[in-house]
Parts: sequence; structure tokens; C-alpha cells
Amino acid sequence: MKHLQQPELSWRAASGDFVHQWVKPLGEDAADMVLYGAPLSRSSISVSGASLYPLEFRKMWKGFSSYNLDEDLDLSGYAVRDAGDIAMHTTDILLSHERIEETTRELVSAFDTATTCLIGGDHSVTACAVRGVKRAFPTERIGILQLDTHLDVRDPVELGPANGTPIRQLIDGGTVRGEDVVNIGLHGYFNAKPLVAYAREQGIRMVTLRKARELGVAQCVMNKLSLLAEKVDRVYVTIDMDVLDIAVAPGVPASTPGGMSAEELFQSLLRIGQHNAVRHIDFVCLDPTRDAASNATVKTGVYAWLEFITGRVLREKL
Repeated sequence: MKHLQQPELSWRAASGDFVHQWVKPLGEDAADMVLYGAPLSRSSISVSGASLYPLEFRKMWKGFSSYNLDEDLDLSGYAVRDAGDIAMHTTDILLSHERIEETTRELVSAFDTATTCLIGGDHSVTACAVRGVKRAFPTERIGILQLDTHLDVRDPVELGPANGTPIRQLIDGGTVRGEDVVNIGLHGYFNAKPLVAYAREQGIRMVTLRKARELGVAQCVMNKLSLLAEKVDRVYVTIDMDVLDIAVAPGVPASTPGGMSAEELFQSLLRIGQHNAVRHIDFVCLDPTRDAASNATVKTGVYAWLEFITGRVLREKL
């Protein structure tokens, strides 16, 4: 896989109780999850340092145990293999996008029984990854579960393949159907009316955060995911970290008040991880340069990833 390179930060192979000792480099052995990074943020509409997140994500592993106290669950038997980061071109965004698409195709083809997890990068990387999945499984119908404050359906003709356009790229390009996209977390004053009109025309299933809270966010996510899974062959989950409230996650390029609490996101990911239809996930739009001095958002991002893995391990015990 010619575009993958060792991450800037890597750990010595050693056994131990912490995440940096548990996650191993990708090799020829079996993998339950293949992790890879797309350190790209030049395609962000707003100024973003999200390209730094794959590095900061790995740095934070030393602060997390591989044991989940809440669930009394040891995660270390779940084989997470780190493929490294995709090499981004310094100035050519389209070439970088091609590399993400091609590398995703290679990984999901070579490790077709594993869950793939992409660490972004801005949200433009999602369109590339989904296209890569589609190229690997051209006859399959792909559904998208999106937890996000924004619809991300701005016009790529106007903006290019930027971070505000990935869902529209996929729909207009015929990679996914609008009716196979579910967005949960929309709220407030952060989506212009014409974008909502486009989403309705395409059949995107929009669930506002206020409506989700009436049932309970995690339960709402599970209900919508189950309905989506009935129609598609596999589900790609994309977590835009700006779905979180600004008080919880200051380190995102487009932070907003009124978003999810950390616990709502964690409980949702615990449920998502247990669903068999979910085959791919990404975490995008976390900007360490905007984070609090305590690294609150980066820590929340790692915690969210571990909650998804906890769901995976719980699924195997059912």
C-alpha cells in the first residue's frame, strides 16, 4: 500500500495495560480493526489544524487504559492494528483525496472482515473513504450514519471537494442514495435553509438533536441505525466532532453551543459499536490547535473511539 507511511509517533512493541501498549502495527496477522490516519485539513472551508489530530490522537494513548471500568471489560483481546498515516501532498488537495480513496479501497479489500477506522483530518476525507469502500464493493449499497451539527451538503461546484461538501459529493456522484443517509445532531442556526431544502429533496433523514433527546440520543441513534441497516449492505459511520457542545469540545474548527454532551456521544458510540451492519467509522474535524490547555477535545476524541471499541467487544460476547 504505497501511500501509507509510519505515523510520526509510534510506540515500542510491548505488552501492558495501556492503549499505546495494546495497539500494534499492521502486519500479516489477523486484525479486528484496522486504524489509519488522513492528516489533511487544507480542504477545510475555515482555517483548520485538523491535520494534526492523528498525531495528537496517538500521543494521548498513554493516558488511557485498555480496561473499561464501567463495563468491567478488558479490550486488549480485540486486535487493533495501526496501518499508519496516508501521505498527503503538500499542496495538491485532489491528489491527497485520491490517495485516501485508493488506500481505503486497498485496506477494506485486504482486511474485508475487519472494521476500518479512519482518523481525520477534515470532513472532506469522508467522501474519499466512502468512494474507496464503494470501489472495493461495487455491487453493495452503502448507508451513512452521520453524527454532525452540519449537513455537509454545500455545493462542490461552488466550493470544490471541501469539508462542507462530502455528503453532497457522494449523493450527486451516485455513490450513495440520499435516502440512505441519516444525520443526527443537527441543531440551532448552523444550516442555511437552501441546504435543508436540498437534504429534503434527496431524502436525507434528518433528526435534530432536540428531537433525538425526546427519546434519548443513544436510543434514537440505535433506532435509526437499525432502520438504515434493513435497507443497505453495510453502514459507514462518520463522527464530526463538532457535533459536541462548544463547552465540551472547544477544539473543533466550527464549534457551536447547543451540541451533544460527551456522555450522549459516548453512549451512542457504545450502541453503534454493537451493530453488525457497521463496517467502517471515521472521526473527523478535531483541531488540536484550538483545544483547551487540558487537551479536553483530544481526550474526548480518544474516549469516544474507545467507547466504539467497547461496543465491538460487547458484540462479540453476545
